[in-house]
Parts: sequence; structure tokens; C-alpha cells
Amino acid sequence: MTKGTHSPVHVVGGGLAGSEASWQLARAGVPVILHEMRGVRGTDAHKGDGLAELVCSNSFRSDDATANAVGVIHAEMRLAGSLIMACADKHQVPAGGALAVDRDGFSDAVTKAIEEHPLITVVREEVAGLPPADWGLTIFATGPLTSASLASAIQAETGKDSLAFFDAIAPIVHRDSIDMDICWYQSRYDKVGPGGNGKDYINCPLDKEQYDAFVDALIAGDTVGFKEWEGTPYFDGCLPIEVMAERGRETLRHGPMKPMGLTNAHNPTVKAYAVVQLRQDNALGTLYNMVGFQTKLKYGAQAEIFRMIPGLQNAEFARLGGLHRNTYIHSPTLLDHTLRLKSRPTLRFAGQITGCEGYVESAAIGLLAGRFAAAERTGQEISTPPATTALGSLLNHITAGHLVSEDEPGRRSFQPMNINFGLFPELELGSIVKPEGVKRFRGKDKTIMKRQLMARRALQDCAHWLGVNLPASDCAGVEISVEA
Repeated sequence: MTKGTHSPVHVVGGGLAGSEASWQLARAGVPVILHEMRGVRGTDAHKGDGLAELVCSNSFRSDDATANAVGVIHAEMRLAGSLIMACADKHQVPAGGALAVDRDGFSDAVTKAIEEHPLITVVREEVAGLPPADWGLTIFATGPLTSASLASAIQAETGKDSLAFFDAIAPIVHRDSIDMDICWYQSRYDKVGPGGNGKDYINCPLDKEQYDAFVDALIAGDTVGFKEWEGTPYFDGCLPIEVMAERGRETLRHGPMKPMGLTNAHNPTVKAYAVVQLRQDNALGTLYNMVGFQTKLKYGAQAEIFRMIPGLQNAEFARLGGLHRNTYIHSPTLLDHTLRLKSRPTLRFAGQITGCEGYVESAAIGLLAGRFAAAERTGQEISTPPATTALGSLLNHITAGHLVSEDEPGRRSFQPMNINFGLFPELELGSIVKPEGVKRFRGKDKTIMKRQLMARRALQDCAHWLGVNLPASDCAGVEISVEA
């Protein structure tokens, strides 16, 4: 690697996103000053001072690049020379089809690669506010536990409603897994809101017996306890669905499951006892949000209980619900398509603070922020990944892919998301062809083929974007050097 001849880019935060952004900048010959406060000041979640410390699970989830969106983004990051993926691969531990790592070995490897790179300087200090003008290009990758002082500075720059400190997440369902022979499209009282047509929700009807069974299951469901550092952030605007159920058997029928103003298109003469509504969650129309269904149920319990709802018996979830401490900005209104802050274009944001979820997704956005900043610093044209790629679809979700909830003013419509095929553009018509000799081709078999085609398209388009050759293994075993 040649010595950089450019002025440095500052990166604030030495987690997965900040480490990856720094690596991508250095690979492009751009000097980096990486600011990390751990070593001077700790957090409530981290245990040590190493870079890219994993504070929760040691799993990077599925490594299947042929039919799993997480595996696809793994493969794309390997193609792009990701440090995080290289170190994860070198410190993998047995986990079936998942990529799990020895967390200490992984963090040590990332730390060593960063500290030994001649173009990266690690400074152990807390950055308590936005940088001075003479810093120039800066990437903020401070994660979901951004310090209070820095969060206040970000709010002062972007506006009081720009930052969320508490995340109330409702499950999101893949549209093509909803049974429309049971469900129907209709807005309550056929209301036509801004941009709507009176049929803006998918409605799932329950009779009294189904409703009672559902409430019983919610109350008995296994929930996740709060960690000490999260506090107990319940407030009436976003109570967990199971807490509402505990407050009285009829509470949900007069809350998120009220049936008023809705007529079952399949059975107009019979009034539903309760109705679950799903609202379109992304501009592509591939994902639907379960309105008012934020929850602290454990994931297994969520899937089992929510599939009790008629029409969702075969539901596939792009994201399950939760409530937790999570600092993130309202990226679609604040950032441009290259992750720059619109009000101050010398600043970029990366990682979980942008509104992505998960280790891999955070690192992926760090990878993009680093590449974009490197191109800007070296005077090259910034090229964003195609929307058909995992990297591009995640970037689109963060910067442009969500829909504003016009009928619920004041409610935050943008929420963090893991990578999933619901963020990818649909395949072209005719892409899915029934295999020869198969009479009935639908359901699970069709879904698998659809995902395989999306994965193949993503990897091909990513390789073209990067200007590299796609390995015959579809990147499953790409070797990446972490030598400085």
C-alpha cells in the first residue's frame, strides 16, 4: 500500500462500521484518524477496549449466498474487500450454516489490522460534539449507544425530532406470504389519505373465539426482560402488545385491533370481532408493518403467536418486533444518497446510527461510507451500488425507501431494519419459470426459486459495480488479505 498524499478523513467510533469505514479509506490510499472513546471512557454494554467488539451474539447469521439475503450481503462485502468479513472468516467457529466467530479473536484481529495499517491513526478520546470545520470530511459511526453529549450535538444540528433514543418496533411481514383469500385491502371508513386510495391497509379478521385465543396466547407468551442499562421505557404511545392485553381482555379491540369502519370483502354480511391491520412499509410494496404490534415477546413466541392471526398463518417475517434502547437518526430526511448530512455535507453517518440493524448491516454501511468518502477525497465520481444488490437495497432503505405515515402525524415512520429480500426490487416479469414436469409451482418452492434468482442477480450486479470477477463459488469462500 502506498503512502497517502491526501488530507485525512476523521472517523468517529471504532465499532464494526467505523473500523470498516477506516479500512476502506486506507485501502484507497486516504489517511484516516479513527477516534474511539473506549480506553478513556467505557459504555454500559462494552466490556473491553478492542475495536469491533461484539456486545451481544457472536453470530453474523446465515452465510448462504444462494438464497439468503444475509448471506448475499456477506458475499458482496467479501467482493468489496471487507475487513470485517475477512476477520470473521479467519476466526469462524462451528455454527451450522451460520457464520459465527470467536468474539475475542475477531476483535483482536480487527484491532491489529487497523492499528498496524500505516495510513490509520487511532486516537483514544471522546468526541463530545460535532467536529470543527478544519476536520473536513468526517464519518460518524457511533452506534446505538452514542454518548449523550454527542447525541445532543447531533440534535442541535438536525432538529429535536431527528434522533430516536428508544425504539418501539412492530413486526414486518413479506407481502407475498399474506393469504389474500382471507385478508382484504381497505382503509378504515374507506378514508382516502394523502397518496392513498381508500385501500391502503391489509386487514386480517378475527372472530370472538380466535380473538380470545390470541389474547390468551399473548398473555402467556415468553417475553424478553430489559437489560439494566435499557431501563423500562414503556409509555402509553408504544405499549407492548402483550402489556395492552394484560390490561383487559377488550383493550386490543379498542386499540390496534379495533374492527370499526371495516367490511370484510370476502364476507360483507359478517362483522369481524377484531381486525389486525398491516400498512405498506416500503416504497416497493413488498413489506407490510403490523400496525401497533410492538412487542417484547421472544422471537420464537412472536412467530408462533402472530401466525394464529387469520391470513398470517404462513407469514414470513422480514423483521420481528421489539422495544429497546437505540439511538438512530431519521436518515431518509437528513442524509443524501451517499450518506452525507444534507445540512452539513462534510459529515457522513454510518452503522446503526443510520437506522440499520445487525452487525453485518452496520459494517456494510460503514463500508459504503468509507468508499464514498474515499472517492470524494480523491476527486473521483461517487458510484452507489445498484438497488438490486444487498448493499444497494440497504442503502436505499436508509436514504429513500420508507413511506411516511400521513394518517398518524407525529409518529416515527422510519425504523431500523435488517437486510432481507423485501428490500430488494421485484424480479422482472417472466423471471420465475415453472420447472419442467412440475404441475403445481407455488408456495415454498416458488419462494425459494425467487430468492435464488434475487441472490444471483444481486451478486452479478455487485460484481459489475465493483469491476471484479464473480468467483464460481459465488463468493462463499473468497480470500481477503488483511495485510497492511
